[in-house]
Amino acid sequence: MHITLEADYAVRIVHCLAKNGQRMDAKSISDETGVTLRFSLKILRKLVSAGIIKSYKGTQGGYEIARPLEEITLNDVIETVEGPFALSRCLRQDYDCGQNCCGDGDCNCVFRGIYGEISEEVKEKLTAVKFSDLVKHGETPQ
Repeated sequence: MHITLEADYAVRIVHCLAKNGQRMDAKSISDETGVTLRFSLKILRKLVSAGIIKSYKGTQGGYEIARPLEEITLNDVIETVEGPFALSRCLRQDYDCGQNCCGDGDCNCVFRGIYGEISEEVKEKLTAVKFSDLVKHGETPQ
């Protein structure tokens, strides 16, 4: 199991902007992260919409971090492109596994409970990793 390529690239793009600490144009971001320019622009739009980064137009335009790095987590960036993290599709409200275990609002599905607990633990771990720590330490904290 792994995160999507788009989520991985989004994390790399935010990290690039965070460690550079200044406005960068999309081409420079693309070159530094190894993400194609077209895919970078798609991800940058999502990150701007989420308020994680700001965009500026014009000759001095580009992108920069919109909030303090202490307020931006891995979870923020990943959920911006992926949506809420869930280990299994059975955690979605609109999903019906066909086993009649979640009717009438009471769910007695043993898997749903386990998957829900694991999903919460993963979300807590992702939320604990702030970009300020990533930039300060130069790598993922242990």
